[in-house]
Amino acid sequence: MRPSLLDPLFAPISSIPGIGPKVAALITKVVPTDTGGREARIGDLLFTLPHSIIDRRNRPGIAYAEEGTIVTLDVRVDRHQPPPRGNRSVPYRVFAHDDTGEVTLTFFRGHAEYLSKMLPEGERVIVSGRMEWFNGRASMVHPDHIARADAADGLPLVEPVYPLTAGLSTKVLRRAIQAGLEKLPELPEWQDASVMRRQTFPDFGAALRRIHNPADPIDTSPESVAWRRLAYDEFLAGQIALALVRARVRRAAGRPIVGDGQIVEKLRNALPYSLTRSQETALTEINADLAKPERMLRLLQGDVGAGKTVVALLAMARAVESGAQAALMAPTEILARQHLATIAPLAERVGLKVAVLTGREKGRDRAATLAGLEDGTINIVVGTHALFQDAVVFRDLALAVVDEQHRFGVHQRLAISAKGSAPDLLVMTATPIPRTLVLTAFGDMDVSRLTEKPAGRQPIRTVTMSMERLDELVHRMAEAVAAGQKVYWICPLVEESEEIKLMSAEDRFASLKPVFGEKIGLVHGRMKGVEKDEAMRAFKDGETRVLVATTVIEVGVDVPDATIMVIEHAERFGLAQLHQLRGRVGRGSKQSSCVLLYKDPLGETAKKRLTVMRDTEDGFIIAEEDLKLRGEGELLGTRQSGTPGFQVARIEDHADLLEIARDDARVLLTSDPNLTSARGAAVRLLLYVFGRDEAVRLLQAG
Repeated sequence: MRPSLLDPLFAPISSIPGIGPKVAALITKVVPTDTGGREARIGDLLFTLPHSIIDRRNRPGIAYAEEGTIVTLDVRVDRHQPPPRGNRSVPYRVFAHDDTGEVTLTFFRGHAEYLSKMLPEGERVIVSGRMEWFNGRASMVHPDHIARADAADGLPLVEPVYPLTAGLSTKVLRRAIQAGLEKLPELPEWQDASVMRRQTFPDFGAALRRIHNPADPIDTSPESVAWRRLAYDEFLAGQIALALVRARVRRAAGRPIVGDGQIVEKLRNALPYSLTRSQETALTEINADLAKPERMLRLLQGDVGAGKTVVALLAMARAVESGAQAALMAPTEILARQHLATIAPLAERVGLKVAVLTGREKGRDRAATLAGLEDGTINIVVGTHALFQDAVVFRDLALAVVDEQHRFGVHQRLAISAKGSAPDLLVMTATPIPRTLVLTAFGDMDVSRLTEKPAGRQPIRTVTMSMERLDELVHRMAEAVAAGQKVYWICPLVEESEEIKLMSAEDRFASLKPVFGEKIGLVHGRMKGVEKDEAMRAFKDGETRVLVATTVIEVGVDVPDATIMVIEHAERFGLAQLHQLRGRVGRGSKQSSCVLLYKDPLGETAKKRLTVMRDTEDGFIIAEEDLKLRGEGELLGTRQSGTPGFQVARIEDHADLLEIARDDARVLLTSDPNLTSARGAAVRLLLYVFGRDEAVRLLQAG
C-alpha cells in the first residue's frame, strides 16, 4: 500500500484545474518518465526540469541588442500594419521605438483584435524575445512576453524554458507545474544528515521549487545544488532498490557447488587453445563464488571475442559435476543458437548432454527437451526467454548464465532465480560498461573482466571513407572476394523509408547482386528464423562470400574467417554499436579490416565517434567516450528494458554522487535491513517517489 501522504504526487495531471484530456496527453509526451501509456502524474510533471532559461535582466536597448540573443525591451508603440485583406501569408507587423532605435514586432497569423489590445498605439510596453537583424533593421518575431509597462512588475526576471511538443505552450506547461508545486506535500527528510551537510543540499521540496522558480541562471543548471540534490535522491533510490533485490536473491540461500574436477579437466583438454590470463582469473573468481554457501551474483564483462562463452561453459561443467544442471539464456534466438554451436561440440565430446529451447522448438522435440530437463538427463540447456515459462521444470538447476544482461530487467532476474532452488547467477555482457554504469545497472554485483583477446588475434585495421567513393570500395571488395575473403556489409534499415533517404539492406543487396552474383546473401530482422539461419549457414560454409545485413548480426554471430566489415552510414550508429559490429571480424588469425562509410557533411558528434573508432579497439575506452558523447540513456540499450534511464540524474554531470549513494545505501541497509527506523520509513517514500516500488514489495515479501 502506497502511503497516503504521497497521493498528491500520484494524482493524474488532469486533476489540475484547467487541464483537460487533450492537454494532459500533450504534457504526457514531454515528461521524462516512461509512463507506459498511462497519463502522466503530478510527480512526473514536477520532474520535468527546464533545459535553459530566459534572462530578462538583459536590457541593452534596441540598438545594442546582439543578433540571436534574448533581450527585454522597454518600447513605445508607434503603429500597426495588418496584412492585406485575404492574404494570411503576410505577417502582422507592429512598429515601436526606444531612445536608441526602432524595432519591428512580427506576428504570423496574428489576431488584430488581440494585438491592438496588447500593444495599444502610443503606449509604453515591455517585450521579451529573440532579437534578429535584417539589413540593419531590428526585428523580434513572436515575442515570448508582452506586458504593459505599468503591469510589467509581474514578469519573472529569470524564466525557465521547458521541453515542449507541438500544441503545448510554455505558458500552459508552466502553469501546470506551478499548480503541481502547490500540491507538493511536506515530506520527511530521507537523506543522511552528514551527506546533506557535506553537499550543502536543500531539502527535496526546496530543490524542486528553486529549479522551477530560478532566481539566477545557475539554479537551472545540472551542476546546481538543487539539481544535484534531486539526482542524489534518484541515485539513492536506485541503489537501495538494487541492494534489496540483491539481498532477496542472496537470502534465498545458495549451496556450495564443488565438483571432482574430472569433467572440467576433460573439457580443458578438448579445447583447441589454452585460456588467456584473464580467463583463468575470471574462472578462479567464479569457482570461489560457486564454492561458497551464499548465492553467486557475478558480472562477467568481456569485449567482443574475449572468450566469455568458454568461461561460462567451464563454470556450467562444474555445476554438472556437482550433480546439478545449468542453463544459458540469451536475448535473441540467433544468439542462443550461436552459443549452442560453440558449446555443444565441446560438451558432447566429454559426455555432457546439451539441448536448446527457444520459441521455435515445437511438438515432439520440445516435449523431449522438457522431459529431459525434468528428469535430469539434459545437463545443460541453452535458450531464450522461453526458459522462463511455467512449463519448463528443471530437476535441479544450480547455475543460470544470462548473456547480455542489460536486455533483461530486474523482474526477469528474479524470475530465473525462481527456477530451481535459488540458482547461482552469472551475467555476461559484451558491452564494455564504465564503472559508473556498472553501479547504476547492476548495483553491487561482483565484476570479473576479460581484458585480453585470445592468442593469435590481430588488431583490426579501421578506415573511414566517404560515400562518394562507393564505386572504388565495391571494386576493392570484388578483388577481396576473388582472393577468397568474406565480407559483412551492414545497412541501418530493412527498407528505404520516406523520411530518411538511407540505403536499405534490400536495396543494397539488389545493387551488389550484379557484381557478386550467387556469392551474395541477405539477412535482416523481418525474415523468418529459418531463412535467417539458412543465410547465416551459407555464409559460414562459404557458399556465399558477401553477407548484406542489418544490425541483427550485432551480437554474437561467429564466422571466424570473415575478415572485412563494411558499415554503411556509420555516422548513424552509436559508438557501442559500431564497436560490437566491428567485433564480428578479426576473430581468426588473418588480418581483418573495417570500413566506416559515411555521408557528408558530418556533424561534430559523428566526427568524434568515427575518430574514436579509428584510433582505438579498446572497448572500455570506447564505452567511456560513448558515455561522454551520449549520456547514459542509450548506453545500456533502450530505456524500456529495465536499464537506468534516469528522470533527473545525468551520469555525465553527477557520476561523483553515485559511489556516495551506493555506500549510503549499503550502510543504511546493514543497520536497518527492513527500513523500519524513522529514516527507513522516509526512504520507503523515496522509493515510491522514484518509481522503485517493486523494491518496497520485496521488503513486504520479506
